[in-house]
Amino acid sequence: MFPAFAHFRRTAMRDTEISGCPVHDGDKVVMWYVSSNRDEDVYEDPDRFDVLRNPDHQAFGAGGRHFCLGAALARLELKVLFEETLKRFPEMELAGRPESVLSPFVNQLKTMPVRW
Repeated sequence: MFPAFAHFRRTAMRDTEISGCPVHDGDKVVMWYVSSNRDEDVYEDPDRFDVLRNPDHQAFGAGGRHFCLGAALARLELKVLFEETLKRFPEMELAGRPESVLSPFVNQLKTMPVRW
């Protein structure tokens, strides 16, 4: 699963430690969301796709330690978008392969060709 954002940077508000690494007040810490379900200390074969592997998935809105407060609004917006678009263009179908944005930060589509 790929999260909507690849990473975020945060600033430490006090001295702490993360996995044995000291982090000082004011240090910048980068959280790589795309690696959260590929931890070799947790999973035997972290890069193998296994639908049964992940009881604590970290993707958008999945719950667990992180839950996106905007998840319900985003789901509603997508539902309305698809319902209204398909109501107006009921014969719409994919007309080619969707193309992703090449970005180290976001996972989103650049194009999704359709025909109606």
